[in-house]
Amino acid sequence: PMTERLPDQDLRTDEGLMLAYKDGDAAAFEVLYGRWRRPLFRYVAHQCGQDGASDELFQDILLRVVNARLQYEAAAKFSTWLFRIAHNRLVDHWRSSHRAPVIDNALADDEDADFTASIPSPEDDRPDRLAERKAMAEHIVAAVHSLPDVQRETFLLSQDGNMSLEEIASLMNVGRETVKSRLRYALGKLRQELSKWR
Repeated sequence: PMTERLPDQDLRTDEGLMLAYKDGDAAAFEVLYGRWRRPLFRYVAHQCGQDGASDELFQDILLRVVNARLQYEAAAKFSTWLFRIAHNRLVDHWRSSHRAPVIDNALADDEDADFTASIPSPEDDRPDRLAERKAMAEHIVAAVHSLPDVQRETFLLSQDGNMSLEEIASLMNVGRETVKSRLRYALGKLRQELSKWR
C-alpha cells in the first residue's frame, strides 16, 4: 500500500508507541502523530470536501484518540484502530448534518494528493516534469472524487489507512468479498481514468 512515512528516529512499532503513550509517554504520541498526521488528514479531507469541517473533524479525531488511550489494546494494528475512530466520527458528522459527503476538487492542489505510484518519478525536477506530475496528481484526485462514496472510502482506507480487506470489512461492517469488489471497481475506474489522461 501507498502510505508513505518519513523516516523517524524511533524504531518502535505504531502499536508499541501507542502502548507507551497509554503508559504516560507523551513523546511516543508525538512520533505517532508525525507518522499518521498526513494520511489521517488526507482521509478526512477527501471525505469532507470544502464544507469547512475537515480541520475541526481532524482535531476532534485526535482528541478522541487521546481520550481513548487508556482503553487501547494492541489487538489490531494501530492504523485500524485510528481509522475506525475517524470513520465513526465521520459517520456521526454526516448524521448530525443530515448530508452526504461533499467532495472538493480543490483538494487536487494538495501536495500529498499523489495516490498511486503511477506518478512520474520525482528524481527529475525539470519544470516540465514537475508540471506533468502535478497535472497527473490533479487528475487522479478528481478520479478518486468521482468514485461512489463506498468505493472512495474503501480505496482511501486501503491506501491512506494501509488497511487489509479484512480490516476494512470489519470497519465498514460488510463482508470481505464486498470490500474486495468495491476496491476492484474503484481501481478499475481509476485505471480507466489514468489511461484517458495518458
